Amino acid sequence: MVMPSFTVDPEDDTENSGTKARELTPLKIQEFDFSKLEIRPRNHNIDRHRSCEVKALFELSMASASPRHTLKNLDHLKITEHLENAYSPSWRSNVNSPKASISSHLQAEAWEALRRSLVHFRGRPVGTIAAMDPSEEALNYNQVFVRDFVPSALAFLMSREPEIVRNFLTKTLRLQSWEKKIDRFQLGAGVMPASFKVFQDPIRNTETLIADFGESAIGRVAPVDSGFWWIILLRAYTRATGDSSLADTPDCQQGIRLILSLCLSEGFDTFPTLLCADGCCMIDRRMGIYGYPIEIQALFFMALRCALNLLKQDDKGKEFVELITKRLHALSYHLRSYFWLDFRQLNDIYRYKTEEYSHTAVNKFNVMPDSLPDWLFDFVPNRGGYFIGNVSPARMDFRWFCLGNCIAILSSLATPNQSAAIMDLIEARWTELVGEMPLKVCYPALENHEWRVITGCDPKNTRWSYHNGGSWPVLLWLLTAASIKTGRPQIARRAIELAETRLLKDSWPEYYDGTLGRYVGKQARKFQTWSIAGYLVAKMMLEDPSHLGMVALEEDKQMTPPLRRSASWSR
Repeated sequence: MVMPSFTVDPEDDTENSGTKARELTPLKIQEFDFSKLEIRPRNHNIDRHRSCEVKALFELSMASASPRHTLKNLDHLKITEHLENAYSPSWRSNVNSPKASISSHLQAEAWEALRRSLVHFRGRPVGTIAAMDPSEEALNYNQVFVRDFVPSALAFLMSREPEIVRNFLTKTLRLQSWEKKIDRFQLGAGVMPASFKVFQDPIRNTETLIADFGESAIGRVAPVDSGFWWIILLRAYTRATGDSSLADTPDCQQGIRLILSLCLSEGFDTFPTLLCADGCCMIDRRMGIYGYPIEIQALFFMALRCALNLLKQDDKGKEFVELITKRLHALSYHLRSYFWLDFRQLNDIYRYKTEEYSHTAVNKFNVMPDSLPDWLFDFVPNRGGYFIGNVSPARMDFRWFCLGNCIAILSSLATPNQSAAIMDLIEARWTELVGEMPLKVCYPALENHEWRVITGCDPKNTRWSYHNGGSWPVLLWLLTAASIKTGRPQIARRAIELAETRLLKDSWPEYYDGTLGRYVGKQARKFQTWSIAGYLVAKMMLEDPSHLGMVALEEDKQMTPPLRRSASWSR
């Protein structure tokens, strides 16, 4: 199959388009301005009464006490105690310790490796390649992946180098506008590419961008998550720079609307969630996530909220604002009600009746209690909970998926109580979910007959490897952001310290294998860019929690109606 190629005209970029300031309206979801937190120097003064980190997080917890912020339901004294313990004088006294010196060396090596991964198009940086492993055939690891670039983009934004992020956003926007075909079928206009690469023609002395919209991917699946990550990154760029001129350009506004048109169109759906094929996101191979995977639903929710703040209040924008608002209300209720699992809900499902009819049914998806897996009863603690992997008719996938649950916290899809419960689960099941190398992409692994049926005997997704229970260092930045947002930075610090013992020594692997993540993945690429960038973002965010504002959204109280049980609920 020949991939479509085209040349991007450097004179026809969105950054040169005319702009107009957005008008604020009551329809906008108001956010807490994390950027107002004190920006602190990296060289800490250990003689101060309270460290810079404590001050910033203390301000964050205080601001969250207002009615519109997510931490308001947490005990303020408990938050303060968490912060004081996490940033205690004993920790500050170790700033110049050998461990701190090793960490500083690790960051320097990471930055050097990240800059080596830069991809240039016509003299301008436009992204970072997926991996730089000289010992392996490049395959598609020499391309710029949309989802992979996100942690790299955040690292550059945090270091006040926004040019590459702006270039990436504009170039991928250009790729969106081109015709996309797989065999004889044309994809929707709003589909964003999974990846792109720069083709250099030595004869004509020209550079051309070549995009992959799924026609070269394993299984030929279009990337559902690329458009969501693009919107989320556009908001992060706007928040980090304070510059809305890019988001306000007609091209960006049109790009947002095209992505939303794909997701908000009417059809046969009876649920507000998005129906997806297997392999449409980070888990891009057959792993039984077809249906309504939590990763896509959480990203969808976050992208909708970001779009609500990015869309201009013109005639076209207002139409989408109304559609987004309605969908957010339905989506938040559906996910919080039917995807959430804790000890009480598990006990209720265990007692479900089946074959219920009419609107009074409690077991609305006709899930068979006998289908509950044995491992689940030991995995769910008395305190703690999470959003399960998938819910569809007669099927609940009870696996834990890290990315979906962390995005649920950052987007405020999870309520304050649910966010705290997710962190409780991570602490209670630290060995299972973190082990010796953070962090399990999903838990538990598929094995034996289940592995053969669901993965099709995939030799790369064997048990406790790759997407099937492998440990992915890139997830560190998501765990760190979720930890800070919930007032528990000590969780992130503990995970980062674990990763620091291995990452550089193991040459920044893509993933680790084994129940504890002890072994470098059997097919893992070395010098994986998002492993490098994920570590840097986690470190910088922990040092300066105000960076959280790039990737976190505060709770919208209008989307939290009280959840009521059906009148036919039986105990």
